[in-house]
Amino acid sequence: MELTPEELARYIDHTLLKPEATSEQIKQVCREALQYHFASVCVNPSYVELVARELSGSDVKTCSVVGFPLGATLPEVKAFETRKAIELGAQEIDMVINIGALKSGDEELVSKDIEAVVEVAHERDALVKVIIEAALLTNEEKVKACLIAKRAGADYVKTSTGFGPGGATVEDVELMRATVGPSMGVKAAGGIRTLEKALAMIEAGATRIGASAGVKIVQEALKERR
Repeated sequence: MELTPEELARYIDHTLLKPEATSEQIKQVCREALQYHFASVCVNPSYVELVARELSGSDVKTCSVVGFPLGATLPEVKAFETRKAIELGAQEIDMVINIGALKSGDEELVSKDIEAVVEVAHERDALVKVIIEAALLTNEEKVKACLIAKRAGADYVKTSTGFGPGGATVEDVELMRATVGPSMGVKAAGGIRTLEKALAMIEAGATRIGASAGVKIVQEALKERR
């Protein structure tokens, strides 16, 4: 796929979710996002207000994670977390599904979980990306999770938290894209650290890339253009 470095940057959610991340490191990520015009900066909820302030007036969105990284909190808690994050300035929400409920066959709880977040977010014009943590699922469960997310009105399905046993794979992105069709976003995240891997994910059907190595990826693209 032929993308300019500038076009590639707009696919990237520039991410810093490490628990030990400092406010200065978060500000640096924001500066990088402004420099390269990434799609968003994705952080833990406690840093949302800082990021929204740093990115104010720019074309870079503020993204918060919810129910992260295990997905095991209650739907009502995820809804509350979503509301607070949006009040603090989040425009996009990356939520983790209840993985245990999915693997137990409790589709009703998985659906309720996603719907609770979608309802709050969409009332406030925020996007919702649903993290299915694909490395913990069978292919059948991946398909099920994607279909539930689609029915619940989510905007994207996302491969991974980056904290699970594995990150994004081309095979998972292809399966997720085939499952949700062309109308929904697919975000590949986890272990994407090179230009080659980022382009492979986009080729497979990803419309967003979650990466802490966004600067490195775009710099690789700029080098190739020279």
